[in-house]
Amino acid sequence: MTQTAQSQQRGIMMSDAALRHVLALREQQGKDLCLRVGVRQGGCSGMSYTMDFEDPSNIRENDEVFDYEGFKVVCDPKSMLYLYGLMLDYSNALIGGGFQFTNPNANQTCGCGKSFS
Repeated sequence: MTQTAQSQQRGIMMSDAALRHVLALREQQGKDLCLRVGVRQGGCSGMSYTMDFEDPSNIRENDEVFDYEGFKVVCDPKSMLYLYGLMLDYSNALIGGGFQFTNPNANQTCGCGKSFS
């Protein structure tokens, strides 16, 4: 695992590689956006991860917000129950590359790594 872009323990942690890639993707959007991370029913193992950019004005009062050098990662309270301690990493490997979720709360993870139970 690469060095994490964090100053202290956080509910959702990001590696430096993940943060760099997310910031590059946000730059392509041309707007000041935050990243919302969550879970939903479905996927191979019962729950799947969700991740998308959204306008910071959509941040709700009860959302958990994690600040990475001015970039906000947001999670709703229900999803946080499943995601607390999540490490979000990124790899540009040709096989198996992309975002990887390391979730200490997952009892079982599917082969694609995008869903869990």
